[in-house]
Amino acid sequence: MAAPDLADPNFYRSVVLVVQHDSEGAFGLVMNRPTRKTVREVWNQLGRGECSCDSPLFLGGPVTGPLIALHDDGSRAEAQVLPGVYVSASKEVIDSLIERPPGKMRVFTCYSGWGPNQLELELDEGAWIVVPATAELVFSDEDLWVKLSHDLGQRFLRSILRPERIPDDPSLN
Repeated sequence: MAAPDLADPNFYRSVVLVVQHDSEGAFGLVMNRPTRKTVREVWNQLGRGECSCDSPLFLGGPVTGPLIALHDDGSRAEAQVLPGVYVSASKEVIDSLIERPPGKMRVFTCYSGWGPNQLELELDEGAWIVVPATAELVFSDEDLWVKLSHDLGQRFLRSILRPERIPDDPSLN
């Protein structure tokens, strides 16, 4: 997730799922940038046939690219991102996912990309806070940046306050 002081408008208060990270760079998707368009609207604009998916289309980042889907159907996956979360970007698989939607799916236009060692440098500078991803978070409808910021704050406070020493009755503090 973006650190609170990350000023880049492409990533301000964003939560990015890093899909791939190796010596050639990193590829990720911004999880909390729904557009005002639905998948159905975009699908109709592309003239690709029928679509019953009224979920929002997400803006995955500032780099132009193909439609990308995160979903829970391993049989139509091009790669597994984490347990219960798969990624697909080929036209044939995207067509299949739109025509027969899996249980859970998010569709993205564009993506986030970093060159070799670029993400590591940004992490060293404190621009990003690493939080473990789960399928529940990936497919959540909550405001992810707010939720994760709150969860991190709670963990930090618990670690310094040692809640086992705080009395149940606040008047005793």
